[in-house]
Amino acid sequence: MKRVIVDYAKLTTDILDLLIEKYPDGYDYLDILSFKNAKGEYIKAVEVRTEETIYLVKISTKLEQTMEDYAEDEDSFDDEFQFNDLDS
Repeated sequence: MKRVIVDYAKLTTDILDLLIEKYPDGYDYLDILSFKNAKGEYIKAVEVRTEETIYLVKISTKLEQTMEDYAEDEDSFDDEFQFNDLDS
């Protein structure tokens, strides 16, 4: 099984669907995984899975807001949406 670390800016609607399905009321402390990446940086993430892939989605305040917004209005998101545009 393949493991992929996903940054907030690289989320797709498929991964957002998985996040909303697994954490409909948001995630809590017990759901958070902490580990060091290849650069030796500490990462905190939540995990979602498909049959082929384990996604470790990095946690940020923007992730939480995006999950809330997506759960409220999935139709306004598409795979072409650039999440890093929200940084401005």
